[in-house]
Amino acid sequence: MKFGVVVFPGSNCDRDMIGALRDELNQEVIALWHKDKDLSMFGADDCIVLPGGFSYGDYLRCGAIARFSPMMQSVIAFSNIGGKVLGVCNGFQILCESGLLPGVLMRNANMQFVCKNVFIKNKDNNVLKIPVAHGDGRFYAHQDILLQIQEQKQVIYRYCSSEGSSDDDYSPNGSANNIAGIRNKEGNVYGMMPHPERACSELIGNIDGRKIFSDLFSIN
Repeated sequence: MKFGVVVFPGSNCDRDMIGALRDELNQEVIALWHKDKDLSMFGADDCIVLPGGFSYGDYLRCGAIARFSPMMQSVIAFSNIGGKVLGVCNGFQILCESGLLPGVLMRNANMQFVCKNVFIKNKDNNVLKIPVAHGDGRFYAHQDILLQIQEQKQVIYRYCSSEGSSDDDYSPNGSANNIAGIRNKEGNVYGMMPHPERACSELIGNIDGRKIFSDLFSIN
């Protein structure tokens, strides 16, 4: 599997993502500049990653300007033919702004930037410790959209306690239904606020992020 990591002005987690994929998970990685358009080297079994950071300084809404970059037009077309796309933190915001994922990411409920380890669980209720670092990570959607997301099993991660309890006290941002990550209906576009690339190295004592890449892309 081959990964392309898009670099926007203001991206600050692109090198973390490239390092995790290449050095910790032994994947082929190509850095992609936001002003370029060419994705011809990627096939439907490959993945384009939108990393975390502050694309275009988070002016207007987070991700609202990056959504119109030349590369994003190619990413949208790539996803429409079944190519895999992953957005992390600011990348998640860009995917929602692009209409590739439902909902929006709003200001954290406590109105503060949050940077710490949190616990999330996947659909199999496996609990993982993954860092977050965001000020606008509160997932919101109208009730009918939330019901649709739930019915179509589009929630891929929820915030929880270390034991897997999912009440509101364990969300770092006040997200609706404790949602930490979702996918599209077709199952090829994924977005999440926590940073799995920051939990892939044994040197930092946490490799739970590897489980996320395994869940999404069968990378061991």
